Amino acid sequence: MTNPDVIHETIILGSGPAGLTAAIYAGRSRCCPLLIHGIQPGGQLTTTTAVDNFPGFPEGIDGPDLMENMRRQAERFCARFVEGEVTRVDLQERPFRIWTGEEMYRCLSLIITTGASPKLLDLGNEEALYGRGVSVCATCDGFFYRGREVVVVGGGDTAMEEAVFLTRFASKVTVVHRRDSLRATPVLADRALTHKAINFIWDSVLTEILEDSAGVTGIRTRNLKTGNENELACDGVFIAIGHRPNTELFLNQLEMDDDGYILTRNGTETNISGVFAAGDVQDHQFRQAVTAAGTGCMAAIQAERFLDNLPYDSTLSCKKGICMPKG
Repeated sequence: MTNPDVIHETIILGSGPAGLTAAIYAGRSRCCPLLIHGIQPGGQLTTTTAVDNFPGFPEGIDGPDLMENMRRQAERFCARFVEGEVTRVDLQERPFRIWTGEEMYRCLSLIITTGASPKLLDLGNEEALYGRGVSVCATCDGFFYRGREVVVVGGGDTAMEEAVFLTRFASKVTVVHRRDSLRATPVLADRALTHKAINFIWDSVLTEILEDSAGVTGIRTRNLKTGNENELACDGVFIAIGHRPNTELFLNQLEMDDDGYILTRNGTETNISGVFAAGDVQDHQFRQAVTAAGTGCMAAIQAERFLDNLPYDSTLSCKKGICMPKG
């Protein structure tokens, strides 16, 4: 069992680019932050085979390798790691309390980097085809489809942005949308509708992603009005039906927007002093590894300043990021 008297100066939730960068900076500034990661250490990048746009890697780097490098760098600065799924948090009482099952941890400052999960189509083979023809990020993976034919699923702003972006590389972009008109804002919709390289399959849903041993070979769609099914050959499928921030733990405690993203101000500050949010959990616009890392840096620096300005508690003895009652 965790020692109930222990109070950590900083706890970080999540181990993607934001969380690991926060751990690096927190470790360098005050020593020994505690990072709790869940069932997918390293976050979404662990499902990406090639990261071509993270600065410092001119030849690119595999997502899992990048995350392992960042973890080792955080460990070099004395960050400590705990594996466990956080099941409950209490931010109404100080020190803050975090539970992983029966284990309870307390901290003076908390950095939330729990990320966001892409909404999928529940077809069964989407996740298995990540990096082999299925993507949820055109900015990340579009380069790999130069001269190829790709499909974008969705009809909102993100889908139209993805479709237009992909025309820089792909020879043909086909958008599959379940309605007969786009939900995207007029400017984005017009840009896609008038683009010569973008075609549309209306009133249809994607029912199957076709594959062989090398990856995606095509899709099967069903028209919702006629029931007719059709197949279309393609090299890649970009799913752009939105993301879901992993913020359920913080409902009714932290301020969020209508989509569940944590609202931040002055960088990464939340509505509760001492609680900071970084990465995709508060960023619904960019969702890039490098921007997540940047906000992770910001959160750690702001947490350090918060701790520096805390009133001194004469009943506690703090050393290497851990506080305990004196005596």
